[in-house]
Amino acid sequence: MSLTCGIIGLPNVGKSTIFNALTSSSIPAENYPFCTIEPHMGIVPLPDSRLDVLEKIYTPEKVTPANVEFTDIAGLVKGASKGEGLGNQFLGQIRQVDAIIHVVRCFEDENISHVEESIDPIRDIELIETELLLADLSTIEKTIMRLEKLSKTDKKISVDFELVKKLKIFCDDGNPARNFSCNSSELNFIKSMFLLTAKPIMYIANINEEELVSDSHGKFSDLLFSKFDKAGSEVIKLCGKVEQEISTLDKNEQVEFLSEYNLHEPGLNVLIRKAFGLLNLETYFTGGKTEVRAWTIKKGSSAPRAASEIHTDFEKGFIKAEIIKYEDLKRVGSEKLAKDSGLSRLEGKEYTVQDGDCIFFHFNV
Repeated sequence: MSLTCGIIGLPNVGKSTIFNALTSSSIPAENYPFCTIEPHMGIVPLPDSRLDVLEKIYTPEKVTPANVEFTDIAGLVKGASKGEGLGNQFLGQIRQVDAIIHVVRCFEDENISHVEESIDPIRDIELIETELLLADLSTIEKTIMRLEKLSKTDKKISVDFELVKKLKIFCDDGNPARNFSCNSSELNFIKSMFLLTAKPIMYIANINEEELVSDSHGKFSDLLFSKFDKAGSEVIKLCGKVEQEISTLDKNEQVEFLSEYNLHEPGLNVLIRKAFGLLNLETYFTGGKTEVRAWTIKKGSSAPRAASEIHTDFEKGFIKAEIIKYEDLKRVGSEKLAKDSGLSRLEGKEYTVQDGDCIFFHFNV
């Protein structure tokens, strides 16, 4: 399953630094706008300690984690919705991703300029959100014009037309499309419009080293958490500069480095897991002597749909799924003991796969 998180923000907020650390690559992170023009893409393994446990149980030849795909999109500027700063190109790149990670600068550094000449995370977020919303309103208005003619002769289109008019009123008031209340059928139509503000979003407060070792938020990140975390939006903070340093170290050096900052894991691990959740994804496992593997599926997937991630024949010829819960397998220590203890069960086509299920599929083609 290939779903992508797009990393956005103003120029010089640390997007490319964080992306470089995520992918251990070396995209230019220069102190001027648009140093990243073409979107850079990277596939990053999902940190999952459950794979370590399953590796000990199965002792396989290889272990394959789930992955998260990230795209580093060049910095947006005021006026992007009107084409400023290659805005049309960048907005088009955002339109192609499935979720948005908005990096916000929450540190001061006189050596790194800010396009607005001061540090203000709330202003920066509102600036970007405004550009995305203006682009969406343009899309909505074009959709209304198209549907208005067709709605006079088609009842189904008439329903869609009324929906889009309500959505325009909602967005005209400055609200992102993701907050528009609608049923599942209406949501599917809105998704077909590829609106930028309809995409799920999370915020990263890019902080300095001093705040990283502090027990409290700095003045800038505190503004971000106070406004967006309390409103139910996902907000995390990390120091892009430190994360890039960590990404260049081997595992033993990482442990030592992290202990100096009193951290138990890199902040990027948290980011990757949060991004996975933002995409509404979960994992199930298959295990054997050849391979232990984490498979990526949408939350709420049926057993046959989950099986199709391995091969489409598994879905077509699905008979049943043999399920062992990860926690049960971890507790007893082997697949045989789990089965002997009655911890394995058979499920049919209607079963909804749960995160952490260890599955053996029975199929016939």
